[in-house]
Amino acid sequence: MKDLAPSDLKAILHSKRANMYYLEYCRVMQKDGRVLYLTEAKKDHQYFNIPIANTTVLLLGNGTSITQAAMRMLAQAGVLIGFCGGGGTPLYMANDIEWMTPQSEYRPTEYLQGWLSFWFDESQRLNAAKQFQQARIEFLLHVWGKDRDLKSEGFDIQNKSIQDALDTFDKRTGEANKSSDLLLTEAQLTKVLYKFAANNTQLEGFKREHQSTGTSLIDKANDFLNHGNYLAYGLAACTLWVLGIPHGFAVMHGKTRRGALIFDIADLIKDAIVLPWAFISAKEDATEQEFRQQLLQKFTDHKALDFMFAQVKRVALQGEEEGEVNDL
Repeated sequence: MKDLAPSDLKAILHSKRANMYYLEYCRVMQKDGRVLYLTEAKKDHQYFNIPIANTTVLLLGNGTSITQAAMRMLAQAGVLIGFCGGGGTPLYMANDIEWMTPQSEYRPTEYLQGWLSFWFDESQRLNAAKQFQQARIEFLLHVWGKDRDLKSEGFDIQNKSIQDALDTFDKRTGEANKSSDLLLTEAQLTKVLYKFAANNTQLEGFKREHQSTGTSLIDKANDFLNHGNYLAYGLAACTLWVLGIPHGFAVMHGKTRRGALIFDIADLIKDAIVLPWAFISAKEDATEQEFRQQLLQKFTDHKALDFMFAQVKRVALQGEEEGEVNDL
């Protein structure tokens, strides 16, 4: 089989790619011009193809290895590689949260230049943060208003408590004078959403714990929230890498955290998709794999990556007329 040229591998824009893969206990390799993963059984070995031209992120979990030839092809296709723990969390390389990013001297610069044109001005940085917060609510309204599965589970955007919380959020966001005001307003909204979701799924007594230790359904909801948030971080990291914007130029989560912009971008989709499905999956006592498959499908259904790209580009260009995306 003839090897594909790098230009062929990057024909599908990252914002239009469909796949995020999590692999464990296998070996990733290049064979006959394709990237495969090999699973070893007692009696036989099985090879499975990875469609790299339609893949955004590849997460390598426990018991995985990857060859240099496979890494080269993945880099040519612009696939983001992350090493992680079991189930996709936490993400790490060595002992830090990190990504291995394909290298290219021809990545676009317009979005980085646009970002830096406003980032050093505190008032403009605050305005960008407000734009993201408003987009976050618009996405929640869109998803909860459209998704029949969520509606059947009682996640109705017309609920009075939700409407009141969103009205308060919108008012306080507009009045915010510094990023800490936005963070406080965000925390208050998230608290309301947690309470609504817990009541809606009969998980009374829910309390957000980032390191749960039990096996109850409430503990499972916390675990799913952690897991889903990490998947959202992966999409955010992919978006920023493709557009060439370093992760340290945050607009809301603080200038002292190297990866803080990832948190800003991931927040665009967490409330709308991750939060409700974490509670629904916990109520149904789903497995980690079932939750992950459900969540990734919803990311695709609601074009979460498309939405992230659109919002980051809009803020980066700050109202300038946008041309054709110079995607990788």
